[in-house]
Amino acid sequence: MREREFWQLVDEVFTRPYGRSLAHDQALVALDGRTVMEALGEGVEPRVVWNVLCDQMGVPDADRWGSGHNAPPLPPSVGLA
Repeated sequence: MREREFWQLVDEVFTRPYGRSLAHDQALVALDGRTVMEALGEGVEPRVVWNVLCDQMGVPDADRWGSGHNAPPLPPSVGLA
């Protein structure tokens, strides 16, 4: 997933204003309390950030990829440890 696709999903799933607010303000527990903006800025894969955000916000798998999107595969070396 590219960062551009990440932001398209943020806008579609959460709506642009709310999604952008979440990206700046929501501390993601699974990413050591970093916000979306911090995690992306530090090089965390957008798909990992997306899944963590959706998990934390309770977005079901069926709804997190929006309309017309397929879940991209996770990069082989990505882990949340």
